[in-house]
Amino acid sequence: MTVHFIGAGPGAPDLLTLRGRDLIASCPVCLYAGSLVPKEILAHCPPGARILDTAPLTLDGIAAEFSRAHAAGQDVARLHSGDLSVFSAVGEQTRRLRELGIPYTITPGVPAFAAAAAALGQELTLPEVSQTLVLTRTEGRASAMPAKETLEVLGASGATLAIHLSIHTLESVVARLTPLYGADCPAAIVYRASWPDEAVLRGTLGTIAARFAEAPVERTALILVGRTLGHEDFRNSALYDGSHIRRYRGMGE
Repeated sequence: MTVHFIGAGPGAPDLLTLRGRDLIASCPVCLYAGSLVPKEILAHCPPGARILDTAPLTLDGIAAEFSRAHAAGQDVARLHSGDLSVFSAVGEQTRRLRELGIPYTITPGVPAFAAAAAALGQELTLPEVSQTLVLTRTEGRASAMPAKETLEVLGASGATLAIHLSIHTLESVVARLTPLYGADCPAAIVYRASWPDEAVLRGTLGTIAARFAEAPVERTALILVGRTLGHEDFRNSALYDGSHIRRYRGMGE
């Protein structure tokens, strides 16, 4: 018996990986984050599967479901939105599984920031503009930020920021980043990237709060800040430069 943690992607059901789909179809038990995982993905569950929304459960309740399936010899598909490597609460669940002696696997999914970049129609790293993308969040009631990972510390680099779980603190985000990036720095808010009701707000640090006030959204929105979001005057990369010698393009004459 194995618990399979599966990144279900950012929202669109067809952004589920093939591996994730096949694992769901093979598991007689499916635990899913009901507020974030689209119901269409549950259609991959086999007939008669035990399907349980974990939204009302505590960690102990989820662990009890793992133990129940383990005792019955039933594999579990554990679905989380986006990718499992960031802000997924998978770490505490896998720690509990190690304590219980229950094996598990992790299958990655399409992360929210990648879906947001697709919605914006652009790359988040550009040559000589920004080559670093920082995935972060602001402090909240349930989780404080380490002292060296505040917006002020991370923003000092000038890197592109993808700020999760922070739309409710937008005005604070703007106030803290404006001295570092400038009021003219491009900023965007992507709400429910890849879902049917996806919405995109573009502006600058000087205007994005006002734009958001005109069209407020809740919770599942990502804030992006950085010069790559509005930069057209950037150098082409060496990847497709004909004068650049690459291993797979040959040495030329």
